[in-house]
Amino acid sequence: MAGHSKWSQIKRAKGKTDAARAKVFTKIGREIAVAVKLGGMDSNANSRLRDAIAKAKSQNMPSDNITRAIKKAGGELGSINYENTVYEGYGVNGVAVIVECLTDNKNRTAQDVRLSFDKFGGSLGVSGCVSYLFKNCGLIVIEKKEGMNEDDVLATALDAGAEDFSSNDDVFEIITDVNNFYEVLSEIEKHNFTILDASLTKLPSNYITVIDTIKFEKMLDMLEDNDDVKEVYHNGNY
Repeated sequence: MAGHSKWSQIKRAKGKTDAARAKVFTKIGREIAVAVKLGGMDSNANSRLRDAIAKAKSQNMPSDNITRAIKKAGGELGSINYENTVYEGYGVNGVAVIVECLTDNKNRTAQDVRLSFDKFGGSLGVSGCVSYLFKNCGLIVIEKKEGMNEDDVLATALDAGAEDFSSNDDVFEIITDVNNFYEVLSEIEKHNFTILDASLTKLPSNYITVIDTIKFEKMLDMLEDNDDVKEVYHNGNY
């Protein structure tokens, strides 16, 4: 089994400055708050909260921060109502881009997202124009260490219920179905592996080589710096 590495994108996000990481924690805190407001504080019964917690852990958000965000979620939001919105479009070289947002002002967010595309050679499209190129799935990334046997890791992943497995650079990547992501993760956690990332994500069915990498990365930075943006997915290879 093989697949294009997702780890390069994850490393890009994890390599940001402390200030940028603080912004990421703030965004995740908002997601946790919305999840609690909509479904309660029990992550076993609230799948949206469970997803937000998994995302927080994948970004190395301290457990105390997660617990604190859950506990104060109800009062923190007050009368503010956040909505999920998704924008689709194309970056330079025709790269497909999906932007997931959580906003209390859809007009503001739409304008900001459009500006990010327009400023760096992209174009915002209509709903559905690129989403068909992506698959919703779970992703678990395990660090390769000396002495690890790839066949053993593969067998562990498949026995746990994984859909796909690949060995890329210094990591193993395990792909799961969305519906059994947590079951697979639970089984993987029982083994002595170092898990670098575990989250629900969107993986593209094909990749496009990015020629103007500087312009493309500037667009990604502008989108990710927007407080309303939760996630940015793309099929660019650079």
